[in-house]
Amino acid sequence: MNSTQSNPKAGDGAATIDELITPALLLDEGKLERNIQRLANHVGSFGVVLRPHMKTAKSIDVARRIYPDEPGPITVSTLAEAEYFAGYGYKDITYAVGASPAAAVRGLELCCRTGANVKFLIDTLEQADALGEAGQKTGITPSAFIELDVDDHRGGLKPADPILVAVADRMKAAGVELAGVLSHAGESYALNTREALVAAAENERAATVQAAELLRARGHACPIVSIGSTPTAHFAENLDGVTEVRAGVYMFFDLVQHGVGVCAIDDLAISVLATVVGAKPDKGWILVDAGWMALSRDRGTSSQEIDQGYGIACDEQGQVYDDVIVSQASQEHGILAIRPGSTKSMPELPIGAKVRILPNHACAMAAQHDFYSVVDGKSPAILAHWTRMRGW
Repeated sequence: MNSTQSNPKAGDGAATIDELITPALLLDEGKLERNIQRLANHVGSFGVVLRPHMKTAKSIDVARRIYPDEPGPITVSTLAEAEYFAGYGYKDITYAVGASPAAAVRGLELCCRTGANVKFLIDTLEQADALGEAGQKTGITPSAFIELDVDDHRGGLKPADPILVAVADRMKAAGVELAGVLSHAGESYALNTREALVAAAENERAATVQAAELLRARGHACPIVSIGSTPTAHFAENLDGVTEVRAGVYMFFDLVQHGVGVCAIDDLAISVLATVVGAKPDKGWILVDAGWMALSRDRGTSSQEIDQGYGIACDEQGQVYDDVIVSQASQEHGILAIRPGSTKSMPELPIGAKVRILPNHACAMAAQHDFYSVVDGKSPAILAHWTRMRGW
């Protein structure tokens, strides 16, 4: 399967960014590779497996930058992702969303077709029963993690909750293999100091290891101890007892991660290329052809110290304009304006000029597009067009 050929509309043959029909999603290959290597080096220094979450990139070409030789372990957020990557030979797949009965059957049918090992995520007795029933229906022994809640962010069981062992017992009775325990320190996104991030990483590690030890003490093998969020993955100083780390947005980074303190603006690898299509000088506005359909409606920086609107504006080469943000976004229009309280001036941008807009949330921005136009540095040349999958 050749992903760069799978969408005939990808790039429409554009050789430079000036030839692209905007809005268009750009991916800086040099920054991508730098970001990938940074976390691989950090996690590797602890002798722990890095299981990248492909929910951000959703692209085989990005996956091949992580695994240039052969497919390795990955995490996915949809079964469509699991099916897509299994089609390229990826076998070791964690489906890190609570499993529904229908998802259990669909995931196990994928295992039957491709030989993939899809590991599910559960935190209830009912899910254990549903997985067991799906296993009987498909003739495949299901494998699942028990999801842990380490910081009151989302779903999962507290490490000391008596239901934890009860779920493991029910899994065994239902014929479901316990893959291990899995946590996500999602509250780390609300932090912004090194000390707080290091503490969150240690809390995530300690709580997850505690759960694994409890299960083992009650007679359950718990081979995988999986933790992960992009902030805690980068700020972990101790991974004793952990077997793998998961992260996804680290490949691209975004303004939320910058606000947390995980990355610099220069680390952001994706942006939307837009064209100036109007102006309201009396209001200090410049209108571009990228609204929330191209940028997403994500306002993840609104609760941070610096609110980045719907994204930061840069020139065509990616040089940031001081204090110019997308202040408003309608379906297909974005309004560039000076950040409230700033004394900076708007740049001179005539009709037809190009700008790049950096994402609040890389996953959400990328999800609006079918392909990446791959660039490197400030060069206008397009190196490749990489398609990405969509849907559920």
